Amino acid sequence: MNNPGQAAPGPGPMPMHQLITPDGQRGADALLDEYVADVDAEALRGLLRDMVVMRRIDFESTALQRQGQLALWPPMLGQEAAQAGSARALEADDFIFPTYRENGVAHIRGAKMQQIMGVWRGTSNTGWDPHQLNMATPQIIIGSQTLHATGYGMGLVLDGKESLAIAYLGDGATSQGDVHEAMVFAASFQAPVIFFCQNNHWAISEPVGLQSSVPLAGRAPGYGIPGLQVDGNDALAVLAATRWAARRARSGGGPSFIEAVTYRMGPHTTADDPTRYRGVTELEEWTAKDPISRLRAHLLAEGVLDAGAEAAIAAEADAVAAELRDACINLPDPEPMSVFDNVYVDDNPVLLRQREEYKRYLDMFGTGPATAAGTAAKGSAS
Repeated sequence: MNNPGQAAPGPGPMPMHQLITPDGQRGADALLDEYVADVDAEALRGLLRDMVVMRRIDFESTALQRQGQLALWPPMLGQEAAQAGSARALEADDFIFPTYRENGVAHIRGAKMQQIMGVWRGTSNTGWDPHQLNMATPQIIIGSQTLHATGYGMGLVLDGKESLAIAYLGDGATSQGDVHEAMVFAASFQAPVIFFCQNNHWAISEPVGLQSSVPLAGRAPGYGIPGLQVDGNDALAVLAATRWAARRARSGGGPSFIEAVTYRMGPHTTADDPTRYRGVTELEEWTAKDPISRLRAHLLAEGVLDAGAEAAIAAEADAVAAELRDACINLPDPEPMSVFDNVYVDDNPVLLRQREEYKRYLDMFGTGPATAAGTAAKGSAS
């Protein structure tokens, strides 16, 4: 019997699945190897390109925020492999439910720069059309997107579809009630959902060890969901792990939980100062595991990356950054009456009344709504 003053012993350590080591060496993994047997040199260079472009997006957006062009930006520095590997494992009809940090996933999915920037510049309440990209717009409320993904997955089962839903979440979200409820429902109804947790070690200023004394993926079996811990800085391993979970989902196997162990090398957002809660040595340790340097080292060792290919990747990243900056700075201010757009699918008397009242308020200043669309108000409050 345990001493009342002692914690009960937890489960042993989980295996960390990895295919490429921090120094670029290709290893073997009994579970993951079959899921990337088709990945050739071209595909690996594509993953490298994805990550380099993501980092360039991140640097440019951070610079724009520091220059006063963006209100806020959530950096993804250090987490490029987790985003690129998982996004490239998905099919076009799979539906993505992101947090606010998956801007790299959004880029891979086809979101335009102005669609990504609008939310962070404050010119729109949302970005892209979710139905065009099969990707929901960024969720700011921690963990809520897991419920949305589970509900969508349950709908896929009822509709007899073979696609899946994937919910991105951070380590901090695993302490939220929404996530627990989502996993209970997903397991109970065998919903085809992937819970993709990017464990970047810090929920703002709270270390992951304070939230869980066991690996986050080790919690999933308690819900009846298989959990897999993967090296989140290894893009190839993340690709394989997500394909593993996707195969389970599409074949009726139900939900899976992936813990991609990575590291947030920058601040939580540009409003945060990480030097107040973490040490320099910790950052240095994870810099040595940098996902881009790792894949680049592997490609160089294999002789499938030359100066020309690297120059082409850098040029593409520069072009995306230039497009991003231009899109950001030239985003038009929203028309005053557009605040009522997309609130509900269909108008209702309360919304119509509020729109008319706001129109009369603007008319007090002599100019009225900036567009005729606002005055039309999609109908009449009367």
